[in-house]
Amino acid sequence: MATLDREQALRVLEQVTDPEIPVLTIADLGILRDVRVEADGTVHVDITPTYSGCPAMDEIRADVGAALAREGVPRVAVHLVHHPVWTTDWMSAEGRRKLTEYGIAPPGPRPAGGPVALELGYRPGLGGTDGTPAPACPRCGSDRTEELARFASTACKSLWRCTACREPFDHFKEF
Repeated sequence: MATLDREQALRVLEQVTDPEIPVLTIADLGILRDVRVEADGTVHVDITPTYSGCPAMDEIRADVGAALAREGVPRVAVHLVHHPVWTTDWMSAEGRRKLTEYGIAPPGPRPAGGPVALELGYRPGLGGTDGTPAPACPRCGSDRTEELARFASTACKSLWRCTACREPFDHFKEF
């Protein structure tokens, strides 16, 4: 059995990947909130779901435990922390870069001062069906994009198409 200090445990956990978007780590996503090590070697890890009911949390919890177990940590307690609510503002610049390289448009900045205004109708190139700005195409960089579906392979992504290169792509929604 090994006893890790907080910094060692943090370095291990910063390598745990997201099961839905495996190019991102839980640190890149900003869901790794805190790590505490007790005198008996128990490591407590706080993680925040990207949204309520996120199906990946059980797998992330298991992956966190497995990563620390490989390092010989005797006891791990993973805690889901729901307050404050996760926001895409917590994503790292490195995570946003990795998303783009993977072919997923990263989230833009959240609107200041409140919720996104809903627009009544869809206008290609002017944003999503909810009034959010159109993301740039992660393949060619064009801002001439159109939303095809508000929900994609996961609830946190929407499906878009670039009208310049004609390629479809996912966009990680702003939360």
